Amino acid sequence: MSAPPAEQPEARRGAGLERLLPLACLGGGVLLFASQFMDIFELNSPGPTVQDLITSADQHWYAMAVLGLYAVFATVGAVALGSKPLAVSVAVAGLAALLLFLLIDLPDAGKTGTLNNETVTFLTAEADPAGGFWLELLGALVLAVCGTALATLSSQGLRDLRFRGPSGREKRRFAAS
Repeated sequence: MSAPPAEQPEARRGAGLERLLPLACLGGGVLLFASQFMDIFELNSPGPTVQDLITSADQHWYAMAVLGLYAVFATVGAVALGSKPLAVSVAVAGLAALLLFLLIDLPDAGKTGTLNNETVTFLTAEADPAGGFWLELLGALVLAVCGTALATLSSQGLRDLRFRGPSGREKRRFAAS
């Protein structure tokens, strides 16, 4: 007869893909923050030149920067303190960013209208999404999905996601090499 398999140690709890949730939430917050300082639309007229640029601040002030920064601090707090309300607020920040994107930015994508600037008047231009548009969408989606997944964990599950340095045995192994 063979010996029964050894049980998983307690330290293995939370060792699956859920260990990546805080990193994904931090990444989503950073993407949202970065999108705030990029152009989200290029106003193009027929021809090769870009007539004007629209930034995120033009569309919704600094809301994405605030939501992204808040999500970063709330993620750190949720994991460090095991705070379920902070984890839920990460998901709420992601959903709020996604809602702003869907209601304010997405309807303007591809829209054609008349542009008046210093050099020309009554020029027809189309709003083409730029890099900040896609970064904003990606950050909002990552925060909404991963923040919701983070919010489903218990307080103990959140605390189990904390970074732990190498164990005593691993420290001895590193010291010996």
